[in-house]
Amino acid sequence: MSIFIQILLNSLETGGVYALAALGIILIFRTSNTTNYAQGSISMFNAFIATYILMGTGLPAFAVAILGMLSAFLVGVLVDRIVIARAQNVNPVSKQIITLGLIMIFLGLAPMLFGTDPLQFPRFIYGAHTIMGANISYNAILNIVIGIVIMIFLFIMLQKSKWGLAVRATASNDIVARMMGIPTPLITMGSWAIAAALGTLAALMIAPTSSVNLSMMDGVQIIALLACVLGGFQTFYGPVVAAYIIGFASNFISFYISSIWSDSILYVLILITILFKPNGLFGKKIVKKV
Repeated sequence: MSIFIQILLNSLETGGVYALAALGIILIFRTSNTTNYAQGSISMFNAFIATYILMGTGLPAFAVAILGMLSAFLVGVLVDRIVIARAQNVNPVSKQIITLGLIMIFLGLAPMLFGTDPLQFPRFIYGAHTIMGANISYNAILNIVIGIVIMIFLFIMLQKSKWGLAVRATASNDIVARMMGIPTPLITMGSWAIAAALGTLAALMIAPTSSVNLSMMDGVQIIALLACVLGGFQTFYGPVVAAYIIGFASNFISFYISSIWSDSILYVLILITILFKPNGLFGKKIVKKV
């Protein structure tokens, strides 16, 4: 039983990381009509910024994480204003290619500014606790709570606030939203900024267990995209729920079936699911009338 609880807790932590990255991707997709393949590289770049702030100032890790998210917010604004806004009238495939170009830009800037050596980012808090025989660090508990609280807050904002109404209107029909007086360029810019901040938080959550390096978010980016596909691109909550499902499935398959073949088995299961549910678990079939 203790092993099951241990896997469950680990899955909640990793699923939260995937969910934060997936929520950023789906925010951009719904408002900008493009898949942001650069989510991981933007997050990595700002994780380097946060780590350098930590090394230069000696501030607590949680304060540095907030500063890193603020820098990510600014980077997201700059990316939208300088690149994405100027490509507003291009087709979605071209926008996706632009985000691939952004990967090259941030992968090139990071070693130029911060070097190629991996950097260490500390845990937010230290210590451990035992829950029903399963050991879990206080930092992992904090990561689980932060992930859940942030996502609940954003979902409440999307449903109850004027900002959320503007985001949902922009996601539903950009042209109609503009005709209704909604400042869709500001909504799109805000989505890029929030997505960058969410991705940076995810990067700083996993940094203590690995390191801050150029490839730290590659795996998270792939899983986040898979979560969007599995959950469906038509809803905001679908990719988040799918991210937790993938987190649970990955850890349980790795322990109970095979740690070597866990990724392959997981991808096959996702593929089978998509064959039966082409729009994702929570996606809706869109019928266009001519």
